[in-house]
Amino acid sequence: MFKLANQLTKALVLAGLSATFVSSAIAQSKYPGIGREATKAEVAAWDIDVRPDFKGLPKGSGTTQRGQEVWESRCASCHGTFGESNEVFTPIVGGTTKEDVKTGRVASLTSEKQPQRTTLMKVATVSTLWDYIHRAMPWNAPRTLTVDDTYAVLGYILSMAEIVPEDFTLSDKNIAEVQKLMPNRNGMTQSHGLWNEGGKPDVKATACMNDCAKHVTIGSFLPDYARNAHDNLALQNRPYGPYRGVDTTKPPLPRLPGKVTTVAMGAESVTPAGLFKKHNCSTCHAPASRAIGPAISEVAAKYKGQADAMKKLHQKVKVGGAGVWGSIPMPPHAHVPEGDIDVLVKWMLTGQ
Repeated sequence: MFKLANQLTKALVLAGLSATFVSSAIAQSKYPGIGREATKAEVAAWDIDVRPDFKGLPKGSGTTQRGQEVWESRCASCHGTFGESNEVFTPIVGGTTKEDVKTGRVASLTSEKQPQRTTLMKVATVSTLWDYIHRAMPWNAPRTLTVDDTYAVLGYILSMAEIVPEDFTLSDKNIAEVQKLMPNRNGMTQSHGLWNEGGKPDVKATACMNDCAKHVTIGSFLPDYARNAHDNLALQNRPYGPYRGVDTTKPPLPRLPGKVTTVAMGAESVTPAGLFKKHNCSTCHAPASRAIGPAISEVAAKYKGQADAMKKLHQKVKVGGAGVWGSIPMPPHAHVPEGDIDVLVKWMLTGQ
């Protein structure tokens, strides 16, 4: 009996491998050199969006009471107790009326009396809110909300806007009915050129730009007292990705890091200090004071006496790193020649 079971198992494994190889062969024959067709599991891993027809919406539910708990502990610090805050992001709640819920068109969008447009004034589909909250929120820990807590916090937001009752339970069973109550559900147009390929543009103009200024001088500035008015911006942004907030507890940099400058052509410098400037190390590092990255003197002190200091620092310069000297990572410098890295590292450690 066990022998038969083993034979069946082997047969099934071989059948599965054969199917995979056939799929791979088909993909490579259609598009040579680019691999194989994705498996269902691989497609499912990327197919996580929730669409306006609620395709992709997972099953679940959440009460507004639970939503309030989640909101106050994980959302209110940025969005305000009632979703009204304009400190970090624009307000979520406000500007909608019971009449808008009836008509499906927010009247204040065309009114000059409304000082600012909120999220619920503009968004047409409740699925968009569910999808964005579940995938991107909270700002400092995206994709950490459970499915049920996503329903709960969305229901709480809708209750603050008086779209649903205070004691409402939002779920996959009734979210389609909630869509019929969205204040701006009829505000989405499909007649403009961006809706589909080949669409007719909604802007017509023959004017062109000419006589533009060749040099623009920035005349505005941020007063010193306002620089840290909203606390340190560096702590309000994610420590990864292309955008990071400036450290507003420190004075502004004399020039932007990575700024392109033009220099007169001359004999190529082969001194360590010359290489330091040539490879733009001075953008982030200074000899004795910390800039964006640590000072040279700090690095030398940290690695003093370590036998493998040259090897360690060579690797860090080559591949980059983060977390040792602060939240701002050092980018990789794979383009810098190995010999130049050795000269720079030795100079930083010994001054020679």
